[in-house]
Amino acid sequence: MGAVADSISDKKVADEKVADEPAILRADAHGVTTLTLNRPKQFNAMSEAVLAALQKELDAIAGDSSVRVVILAAKGKAFCAGHDLKEMRARLEKTYYDSLFAQCSQMMMTINRMPQPVIAKVQGLATAAGCQLVAACDLAVAVDTAQFATSGIRVGLFCSTPAVAVSRNVSRKHAMEMLLTGEFIDAHKAQKEGLINRAVPADQVDATVQELVDSIVSKSSVAVSIGKEMFYKQLEMGMGEAYDYAAEMMACNMMADDVGEGIDAFMQKREPVWTGK
Repeated sequence: MGAVADSISDKKVADEKVADEPAILRADAHGVTTLTLNRPKQFNAMSEAVLAALQKELDAIAGDSSVRVVILAAKGKAFCAGHDLKEMRARLEKTYYDSLFAQCSQMMMTINRMPQPVIAKVQGLATAAGCQLVAACDLAVAVDTAQFATSGIRVGLFCSTPAVAVSRNVSRKHAMEMLLTGEFIDAHKAQKEGLINRAVPADQVDATVQELVDSIVSKSSVAVSIGKEMFYKQLEMGMGEAYDYAAEMMACNMMADDVGEGIDAFMQKREPVWTGK
């Protein structure tokens, strides 16, 4: 009995320790913020706590002009295994599900609407809302052993909210195949179909992400933020409206000090000195 009691006690202490740890870890360096999902034993499932913590960090970053790029990473074997199914099964209430999926959708849209580019660094499995999270990010680099799926269909639940992001990354038929079958695709297929940008060996992931970060940070922050906003808004427009909107945004961009500096630097064959204005 003593050994059993000790084992139960140890598990309780371990569970309490996990509960005390932040759901999201944040690290800042040289204008780059890394947010790391920190629930490896739960496969970084999108619990209410994780969603709330991620939303809080993203909101803070969006208003911080010193942050140029965001990297979204995860601890453990899985990048994110989707929503916390145990948590969802404990609340069989339509109002609760309405609130949960609205909370998740808001967080995903925040990634698209914030001025800084967000790069997903995928080290493992990304399924259902986890696959949605990868699709919501502006760029994605994955280890070549990673797998992706919109697997809700396997338990009788069509991945409707993940479908919004996934269908804006891959073609309709590829998206429907993922959604209707729930089958996993590997990182190379995910890259080929447009879900991620790069599929590389594990020992090259950090360097590949850094290359993207360095390239973005070397550009004018004004152009990057204006460009990101324009890109997502024009996707929802008809072609004529999109061109009108893009022309207006380009005209506004031309008035920025950085554009004058960039053009002058190009003509003078020197590196530009960006001011972010």
